[in-house]
Amino acid sequence: MKSFDEQCNGMRADDMVNAPSHYTAGGIETIDYIRAKLTTEQLRGYYLGNLLKYLSRARLKNGAEDYKKAEVYLRWLNELEDQEAQKK
Repeated sequence: MKSFDEQCNGMRADDMVNAPSHYTAGGIETIDYIRAKLTTEQLRGYYLGNLLKYLSRARLKNGAEDYKKAEVYLRWLNELEDQEAQKK
């Protein structure tokens, strides 16, 4: 799986969906740290939980931005599932 920085190459610095600047403080992208620390099962749950969160609140809070965030988590969940399937 590509690092968050690799995935965001060429995106705007102020992109609140793919590269929010507040998640890079401390020299490591938060999602890269989470991926390094969680088991595959935990990571699957993290992605699914965030996907549900953004889909559930989109109409009430940030609209299209939340749908875009949900798409990111769905893509990551699919990539994780594909990686696990390749291991079998």
